[in-house]
Amino acid sequence: MWLAKGYAVLIPDWINRESLRGARSSLEYAAVVDDLIQYARTQVALPVFLLGTSQGSIAAANGAAHAPAGTIAGVILTESVSVRGGSHETVFDAGLDGIRVPALIVANKDDRCDVAPPSDATKIAAAMIHSPDVRVVEVSGGTDRSNRACGSLSPHGYYGIEDKVVGIVSSWIDAHIGDTLKR
Repeated sequence: MWLAKGYAVLIPDWINRESLRGARSSLEYAAVVDDLIQYARTQVALPVFLLGTSQGSIAAANGAAHAPAGTIAGVILTESVSVRGGSHETVFDAGLDGIRVPALIVANKDDRCDVAPPSDATKIAAAMIHSPDVRVVEVSGGTDRSNRACGSLSPHGYYGIEDKVVGIVSSWIDAHIGDTLKR
């Protein structure tokens, strides 16, 4: 969907085939995200945005909190892990107060994942005290085709409402690309 909208997309995989559980909020992982940002900037001459869903929101927030000034244009956190669970880390461990770029937080009111309650979206936004523009968007809906509340085939993964969420996020990115190019 992102490619169809004209975005260049970089989706990182595991590092050395090792689990990232518990490592996404570390300074070492922030350095990995910075390497990915630098790589992306060599591939396209456009603003870079970090986007993470669920545990990936920890990585995106950590990357944004530690990114050198001027290297990213914004960060998008969706269905963010905000309650400590099996990974023993949350988005709050990622240094949200270090984020100095615009931020979008998307929360699905129908998400039943116990470590990503949609009600925490405003708490996440409030922790981003240095971001010049933080917006929280609530969505609802989705189909549950998973036996796991935190699975991708559930409201947690926006299953069945992907177009709606991609549209919201891409509109926000497009507005901020315009802001970035004006600078």
